[in-house]
Amino acid sequence: MSPILGDINRRDFIKYTAMTAAALGLSQIDVMNKVSEAMAASSSDKPPVIWLEGQDCAGCTTSFASTLNPPAASIILDTISLRYHETIMAASGHKSEQALHHTVKEGGYVLLVEGSIPLADGRFCMIAGRPFEEIVLECAKNAAAIIAVGACATYGGVPAAGPTGSVGVREVVKNKPIINISTCPVHPDHLVGTIVYYLTTGKVPPLDKEGRPLMYFGESIHDNCRRHAYFEEGKLLQDWNDPEQKNWCLIDKGCKGPVTYADCSVRRWNDGLNFCIDCGAGCRGCAEPIFYAGMSPLYSDPTGKAEELKKEAKIREAKRKELNTGKEVK
Repeated sequence: MSPILGDINRRDFIKYTAMTAAALGLSQIDVMNKVSEAMAASSSDKPPVIWLEGQDCAGCTTSFASTLNPPAASIILDTISLRYHETIMAASGHKSEQALHHTVKEGGYVLLVEGSIPLADGRFCMIAGRPFEEIVLECAKNAAAIIAVGACATYGGVPAAGPTGSVGVREVVKNKPIINISTCPVHPDHLVGTIVYYLTTGKVPPLDKEGRPLMYFGESIHDNCRRHAYFEEGKLLQDWNDPEQKNWCLIDKGCKGPVTYADCSVRRWNDGLNFCIDCGAGCRGCAEPIFYAGMSPLYSDPTGKAEELKKEAKIREAKRKELNTGKEVK
């Protein structure tokens, strides 16, 4: 009997794989081919992964499942051995918990945590009758690497603005380094790239002071924004209904790009198609530790950074005019 699958029979196994295929948006033929290839290879050759979900909306899971390069199915079936994931795994109940406990006992796995951890009262997030904080601490103990996935798991995110006393993984797990991959939801490139980096090098990637991979969170969104030229010209959107202002800088509408460090404006989302600012919404600062409470109200500037930057831009514009005209501009 398999310590992970138990006494599952062939019929149930086919049913479970079909359910997993549906969750990942795969065809039945595709999943059966992938499963056959995966079963042909030794599972011990693939690094085991545990993915926990706490106070979350499963948005990070959805974002990961939507990745195209490489497809999520390729990662799950060919690259890693995903032992436990409440949303994607076909098993449920005691079978799924059995897989979790067996993997934890073995040790040496990559632990991914999605969702925040409530500290005000463990009953705010219970899984299999246990507080989520207890599960995280248990799984962290034997993990080879720990990755906090999304804004909620990294710094508390939206739940931290509520009554549950929610925090990120780094506030609970103190004795191990935590890789924080923020944004709400997580960008699939950030997650997949970080996992691949760790699996190929055996090392944690270089991190910034907030524990985020520098390769993704090293520059501000404002500096790389396509609307930055309009900001330098002082063209700041005031009227959403004015067609002339359509592509102007959104800093006066609460855009948090100047205080948010991530590569969204370069990498973009949905396979490079778009991102918040290009949709006309403005950055909400979801990559930063103070999101959500510290970034709200969303359509104002609670950080005070906008006024500071606008003053600096006016000085730069005055200097450019002096160079062009040869006259001092006051």
